[in-house]
Amino acid sequence: MSKPTPTRYRTTNWSSYNCALRKRGSLLIWLDKEMSWLAPHEGRPGRPPVFSNAAIQFCLTIKVLFKLPLRQTTGMVASLLKMADLDWAVPDYTTLCRRQKTLAVEIAYRRADGPLNLLIDSTGIKFLGDGEWQARKHGIQGRRQWRKVHLAMDTATSDIRAVEFTPNSDGDSPVLPDLLDQIPEREEIGTVTADGAYDTRRCHTAIIDRQATPIIPIRKNGRPWKEDCPAARARNETLRATRHYGRAFWKRWTGYHVRSRIEAKMRCLKAFGERIAARDPDRQTAEIQIRIALMNRFSALGTAEIVRVS
Repeated sequence: MSKPTPTRYRTTNWSSYNCALRKRGSLLIWLDKEMSWLAPHEGRPGRPPVFSNAAIQFCLTIKVLFKLPLRQTTGMVASLLKMADLDWAVPDYTTLCRRQKTLAVEIAYRRADGPLNLLIDSTGIKFLGDGEWQARKHGIQGRRQWRKVHLAMDTATSDIRAVEFTPNSDGDSPVLPDLLDQIPEREEIGTVTADGAYDTRRCHTAIIDRQATPIIPIRKNGRPWKEDCPAARARNETLRATRHYGRAFWKRWTGYHVRSRIEAKMRCLKAFGERIAARDPDRQTAEIQIRIALMNRFSALGTAEIVRVS
């Protein structure tokens, strides 16, 4: 019996994609000379902040991008400002640490035409304990702790549109309504694709309330729900289609396999480091959001366009 011919793919925009990959290493693409470096005076009581949120986010972006401690971050930012001929003061490392806890990170994204199609998934990221190699080689020496990152990605632009950061003990399905709440009400959602862990009444109800179509496989031991709401009726339709045509055919028919793209995005998230440096939950949230902003910036520079050729 002959082996099946492997599927082949081809990148159609290699020239522009290659240029985008080079731009990702440019230092000056992260520095906008028109940004408001100093914080405006708001007239509130107390000592006003010296540096704007944009300045603090820029410094922390350099920290995350190059995996630097805070003191080295201030040195690198000072050299970048000098290269750009900008006579701006540099925030002290204590200022960066303090402001990171309350920083409202601005995450830019692109908007494609038509309804928004979302891919939902989550992953764990370590913040305390030995690395995987050391744990295998010498055993677990102490306590290891993780946090969980929940993402919602736009299939058209590959930008992350919503992010939640929760303790490791929290499940996946309770967070999906919070992810959808981050999408503006005026923005139409077409489909929401997630794995079987999101096959719950709460998730289906949240998706139907946004007038979207859930693409969620039924759990292997799933049974029909009482059809007392639109979400239950839509979910039972999926169950009947899966039983009649088979799970594999249903996944191809609905395009469920595109969910692998959000799994690949998790690898991009951990490319900035297998663990997060901060210990405080608020600072950890800001660090994850800065990673998301970097990922969206990379996608805006250019992504590969791959087509199947055989």
